[in-house]
Amino acid sequence: MAVASKKPAATLVAVAALVAVAGFLAGPAAATGKTGQVTVFWGRNKAEGTLREACDTGTYTIVVISFLSVFGRGHGKPPTLDLSGHPIAGIGDDIKHCQSKNIMVFLSIGGFGDQYSLPSAKAATDLADYLWYAYFPAPTPRPAGVHRPFGDAYVDGLDFFIERGPPEYYDVLAARLWSYNKQFRARTPVQLSATPRCAFPDRRVQRVLATGLVTRVNVRFYGDAHCSAYWQQEWDKWTAAFPDSMIYVGLPASEQTLGYVHPKNLYYGVVPVVQKAANYGGIMIWDRYADKQTNYSSYAIQWA
Repeated sequence: MAVASKKPAATLVAVAALVAVAGFLAGPAAATGKTGQVTVFWGRNKAEGTLREACDTGTYTIVVISFLSVFGRGHGKPPTLDLSGHPIAGIGDDIKHCQSKNIMVFLSIGGFGDQYSLPSAKAATDLADYLWYAYFPAPTPRPAGVHRPFGDAYVDGLDFFIERGPPEYYDVLAARLWSYNKQFRARTPVQLSATPRCAFPDRRVQRVLATGLVTRVNVRFYGDAHCSAYWQQEWDKWTAAFPDSMIYVGLPASEQTLGYVHPKNLYYGVVPVVQKAANYGGIMIWDRYADKQTNYSSYAIQWA
């Protein structure tokens, strides 16, 4: 991915030359796999606005609430949400509003903190059971002590954003949570996604991806100089390794983030490449706060 810097990378220069020849209004010749899917992460800055406001932009098809950042034994706390100061009250109604507009809402676990881990298979199973009863359409009665933060609203899926701690037992969590789908015939109430770093493989989510249950993979092509320079190689590795999953190209909305891609370069240099993959899923944007400043998703939704 072309890196935003004072000295343009060779790949960015090449794309710029192509733009000069073709003109900004010409379409990318190889863009044959358009899906129209744009995912955004919400919950990392109170100034980003409400979840309802994010869904009302019309530029997202999936919104990921981030993060459930405290879980596992040894941390002295029950599973806890960190939504950067957003009040929990009202989020349930916002989730329903988003879903009424055919926008799926996922909950992401993990994040950049250090208060989560799964020290055992039992810890993974316990967390899966908690998540099912606290955030998904679990039947009543609920186990004693389980509170539903979003009331009777429920999320559509769980995302694995694992940055810290050992990688063990997330596969157990995924399998246990997925098993609850057996209670339903006409729909799949628990969908799974993962958001790995772009350097392949990301050992933190390697086991959960190996289950074959993760249907969406949001690969973060930012925050890493290697991936900015060799993003096509890494993209090819991800799409080849998980042919049954939809692979999303994850990009930052902020120009200040390493790996930012100018909209023109997205249109001419990235979209034609990624849409050649049979399992191209769409574009993931980090994050809602930055996107509110730059309106990056207004470009992404046209070309995704």
